[in-house]
Amino acid sequence: MTETRILYVRLPCNPIFPIGVVYLADHLHKLFPGLQQRIFDLGTVPPLDFGTALDTCVDEFKPTLLVFSWRDIQIYAPVGGRGGNPLQHAFEFYYAANPLIRLRGAMGGLRVTTAYYTELWRNQGLIRRGLNRAKKYHSEARAVVGGGAVSVFYEQLGKSLPQGTIVSVGEGETLLEKLLRGQDFRDERCYVVGETAPRDRMIHEAPTAIEKTACNYDYIETIWPEFTYYLQEKDFYIGVQTKRGCPHNCCYCIYTVIEGKQVRINPADEVVAEIRQLYDRGIRNFWFTDAQFIPARRFIDDALELLQKIIDAGMNDIHWAAYIRADNLTPQLCDLMVKTGMNYFEIGITSGSQELVRKMRMGYNLRTVLQNCRDLKAAGFNDLVSVNYSFNVIDERPETIRQTIAYHRELEKIFGADKVEPAIFFIGLQPHTHLEEYAFENNILKPGYNPMSLMPWTAKKLLWNPEPLGSFFGEVCLLAWRQNPNDFGREVMRILEERLGCADLEAALNAPIESKEKQLVSV
Repeated sequence: MTETRILYVRLPCNPIFPIGVVYLADHLHKLFPGLQQRIFDLGTVPPLDFGTALDTCVDEFKPTLLVFSWRDIQIYAPVGGRGGNPLQHAFEFYYAANPLIRLRGAMGGLRVTTAYYTELWRNQGLIRRGLNRAKKYHSEARAVVGGGAVSVFYEQLGKSLPQGTIVSVGEGETLLEKLLRGQDFRDERCYVVGETAPRDRMIHEAPTAIEKTACNYDYIETIWPEFTYYLQEKDFYIGVQTKRGCPHNCCYCIYTVIEGKQVRINPADEVVAEIRQLYDRGIRNFWFTDAQFIPARRFIDDALELLQKIIDAGMNDIHWAAYIRADNLTPQLCDLMVKTGMNYFEIGITSGSQELVRKMRMGYNLRTVLQNCRDLKAAGFNDLVSVNYSFNVIDERPETIRQTIAYHRELEKIFGADKVEPAIFFIGLQPHTHLEEYAFENNILKPGYNPMSLMPWTAKKLLWNPEPLGSFFGEVCLLAWRQNPNDFGREVMRILEERLGCADLEAALNAPIESKEKQLVSV
């Protein structure tokens, strides 16, 4: 083990705390204290220096194993980056009536597409470059490639990675542990490029559970020179994981596939000990990086225990944020969330129509969400709530849009219109989801399509906005960008209400179960 030298390379992405490689390095250090490791984060390096900085790091450390973390590929989101706002460019190109606006959208889309493929080629080039350079010092050096992007597109990426690369899906701790022990690792969610093919539905296999303990940041600081980069800005949120897994079946979501349906809780004492280490380094803002902070009601007691222990630890000046299923809140939990400093949360209700929530397999009751939000407000929460809406997913129609507007207006009454930020998404269809199966069944996509393609004829299908309402939403969004680009979400809701009206709230909250006539069986 003393001869093994692992270099973790986080490939370029937005400067988000690289919790994945940090936890991998911490896990292996606890198992193999003598193991030589280093973390190299290209997210802290200027783009023009990516190659030379990687060369320098490899030359200095001389790794025998390079573990690359690739976080981002999917680009269908209403945010800036990659040459502009990709959603706006796409909508201008597909839906604008003015030829000049369509031309502008085409040019913007070309910039986005060029940047997208450039990033793919660049990251693949960095993997080859790092591996080839490491082989100058150790001819047997090899690479493992994992991370969020790889877990989604593992079947496609394997075709362009170096021979012998281990492609890891989901969590990588047990894979690396077996690799270091010289054990057969191929029963893990992985495959070796050029030697084995990914098993059918490999991503749906359950990950191996591990016992998570507090990350040892004293050690991490010794192997990660760029660590202090994330400690400089006092408003930066540092990731802390309290659990893994998500038990739900939301039709468009890949989390439940990658992390598995079994929710594995990290012991509260260990989570608090990890927060304390960061707290003592001056960090006051934390993001709980779970798929959902409270994924189901049976985990409420775990959340209560954690928040109470944060209070007991005396860390009463922190702030935290998370994705939260608001249907799982209780008055006691709301009180502790406010007392422990929750100052922002996101809820992905997707639609304010209970009928559509059911059809998207989201498994929650909108009436319960509203009542729990009232409890949270009563507990003293006065900060920002981001509410994710994904229009036009399955069976959207004018009436369900009116219901979503009614639901959103009720959330504004609870928290205040200035505190509720509607985030308007059009889902980027991802492989291995129920929505992909729905697209196959309805002849929207054909098996064998390339989910990484950004060609216009493919991208329009993957950026889920089908007719007959696709053009309508395109027109509304274009108008919102023109009239109020700095408050896009609220402007979309205002225009929709102006054009379609607002339903009665009760209509949004009620969705009678559709009864199907039983077929008589003849003998």
